[in-house]
Amino acid sequence: MIDITSLLEEIKKAPYKELTVFTPHSGRIEFALKEAGTTVHGASGVWNEKPGTLLAYLTREGNRKPVYAPEKGELVMFHDIDDHQFVQAGTPLLKIRHFLTKQEVIDIILKKALHLFLAPEKGRYYFVSAIDTKLKAKGLGHVNIRQGDEVLIISRMKRETVLVYDGPGGIIYTTYFNSSDSVEVGSPLLGVCPNNQVEEIKEVVARIQSGWEEKQ
Repeated sequence: MIDITSLLEEIKKAPYKELTVFTPHSGRIEFALKEAGTTVHGASGVWNEKPGTLLAYLTREGNRKPVYAPEKGELVMFHDIDDHQFVQAGTPLLKIRHFLTKQEVIDIILKKALHLFLAPEKGRYYFVSAIDTKLKAKGLGHVNIRQGDEVLIISRMKRETVLVYDGPGGIIYTTYFNSSDSVEVGSPLLGVCPNNQVEEIKEVVARIQSGWEEKQ
């Protein structure tokens, strides 16, 4: 069993992730931002229709395309590239330090602490009727499953296959899929929590929600 409290303390020591921005294709680079320490923002809007902070332009064959920040954070370093230098696709341009939100910290904790039931193949997933009915009536955190239970149905190439749960017994604590979207193979579908660890996880989640300070 993972020590959830120790994991949280470890995250607090480095409460961020660093993202390297690469060139999407070859061309001549022209930076829109010049200094480290600048705050940048990712895409926003209901459908992420508003692009993030403009980082640079990449010009190829007279076609000038913008490169935007993928997430909110602080620009911490530039790689050794000069303005108007020709660069190949996949060249690292700069690094952004993204400070973790409350929800991101909770997601990290849950993915470490819970048993993750992974997608065996690419396709759309949804619950079998019996599990779906229980979840709608009781909600996440209140429905138990055991090894050998029929839990999910995968829909792929006009065929449907029932999936049997093959992990340790416990409650369905969280889900990671939307029945309207296709899920990639190996992606988590369910997070199952052993019954004897439910209260500990709830306590840590409550502590993060009330005490984690998000950097503006």
